[in-house]
Amino acid sequence: MSQHLTLRTDSGDEHLDLHEFEARVRRGEVSPQTLVRLPAITGERFVPACELEVFKALHEPKRAYFARAFSVSRFPWLTSALILLNLAIYLYTVRSGPLSLDDMVRFGAKADPMIADLGELWRLFTANFLHRDALHIGLNMFVLFNVGGALENTYRTLDYLWLLVFSGVATMSASLWLSDAVSLGASGMVYGCLGAMVVFGLKYRAILPSRYRTIMSEAAIPTVLGLLLIGITSEGVDNWAHVGGLMAGLITGLFMRPKLLADQGPRWAPALRAAPTLAVAALLAFGPQLIGDQLPGMRHERDDTYGISVPVPRAWRRGADRFGTVAWNNGLPEAGRASFAAQAVEMPEGADASAQAARFEEWVRSLPAQNPEVLSVQVDPPQSSRISERDALKVHVQLHERTGLTHVLAFFVPRGELVYQLVFKHPAEFPRYQHVLELMQAGIRFEERRSLREARAAALLFPNAPQALGRLGQALRREGEPAPAVEALKVAVRGAPSRVELRRELALALLSSGDVEAACEASAAAVLYAPDDPDSLEVDARCEVARGNPQAALERLSSARALLPQDERLKAAELRLKASLRE
Repeated sequence: MSQHLTLRTDSGDEHLDLHEFEARVRRGEVSPQTLVRLPAITGERFVPACELEVFKALHEPKRAYFARAFSVSRFPWLTSALILLNLAIYLYTVRSGPLSLDDMVRFGAKADPMIADLGELWRLFTANFLHRDALHIGLNMFVLFNVGGALENTYRTLDYLWLLVFSGVATMSASLWLSDAVSLGASGMVYGCLGAMVVFGLKYRAILPSRYRTIMSEAAIPTVLGLLLIGITSEGVDNWAHVGGLMAGLITGLFMRPKLLADQGPRWAPALRAAPTLAVAALLAFGPQLIGDQLPGMRHERDDTYGISVPVPRAWRRGADRFGTVAWNNGLPEAGRASFAAQAVEMPEGADASAQAARFEEWVRSLPAQNPEVLSVQVDPPQSSRISERDALKVHVQLHERTGLTHVLAFFVPRGELVYQLVFKHPAEFPRYQHVLELMQAGIRFEERRSLREARAAALLFPNAPQALGRLGQALRREGEPAPAVEALKVAVRGAPSRVELRRELALALLSSGDVEAACEASAAAVLYAPDDPDSLEVDARCEVARGNPQAALERLSSARALLPQDERLKAAELRLKASLRE
């Protein structure tokens, strides 16, 4: 049987069993001077509780002091200063209206490309001080004042500061890892405080004064679950960020001790407790300098149609772009958008990088008239350059848009009958993107196009078929490899001498290789076999131009135009030739 004892209190004697007495001692509810009568030990006498062995074994002075002295009624100055800072930043950022995505990126929201590409780790912290609208900041600050204020009274200042910093950074880190949304808001700190309160309430429930026990233990868990449910059922909420903040608070709460239970420690103990916060602050502040040169991580993208390979940052996505038919970008809106776009422009009359650069410049200068977001355009003169060990022309363009200044760097690379137009674009507000685009430029490679690989495969399967060899020769010529094209086409012509298109292709390949006389012989044979074929006449005209006989070339073009009067390509060629004769 359990022993019974009597506890003398201000309100009179209280009879309870030994188990209840032990529980009260553990909770710190029995003072060492409280008079106790335990008949089996004291008989009928009342003695101070501190004289009983059972009390000595269970009594912890700090826990007893905590049970009597714990309170959260002191005004939370640090939490209030944090709230005022959030309010000041909010009023500053929304002075021109609600925050747009562009504004969020400018002011320091968590934006994956800015962190993964440029190393702007400080965004993991600054994003916690930005808010979209009044409801967003109002709800966060209300919960932070009530929950954070209670924890400020519970823990030492440096410990509470670490909780806030770690929760905020963990919030945005979880969002960075699990979500590509542009995120902002102090909800991560709020969830960190909620998580720490849940751990505190469960860990110290036994010694909490009764007026705090329910609020800081039983009621805390449903509150957290309710707020998470609200986030899950609401649109535009980064729930992964909330989970990250909550987990950070739960983990931190496991290791933090309330200030009423904490040991005093040596004089240098505060510096040791401040070290983690300072270390995180230094890492975030100097992130670009520390790891910027190692970023971004790249992946190689390849386009078979154009035969081009380019390294792009891992987080970039493929998408539409007005500067090219194949494009990748960092996924941000205009204020922070960086992109690469490519396209291959066919020029059957011969790849001319200067002509394509001139057309590009003309199109760029027309953008203000086509797009009201483009205010003005400044184009620098073309310069000679190199891309992937190939000669190129480089054109630098500055687009003055409503969202800010954008730098555009376009390269024009001739290759066979194609001119590759490679356009790199980044906002002037983020100059470190220039380094990223330089890495991409250095890593570009020109490879065989799908059409050439398929032609090679057909020639291997049917090694003596004139059609397969003709297709291979044409693909090689267009790829800018005239010598092997001539070899393949000669074999094709020998196999099918009456095929006019093969002779025509052979003439073009010989022209590309510089053998003008042999080219003209091949084109003359094509005209002989098909005197009414406009394409053969046009190729023969090219031969005459190469020979230095522009008048004879004009006659051939006029004959071809008579056969195809609506052909714009022939018309343009005739006009160019007439203009050269007038000069």
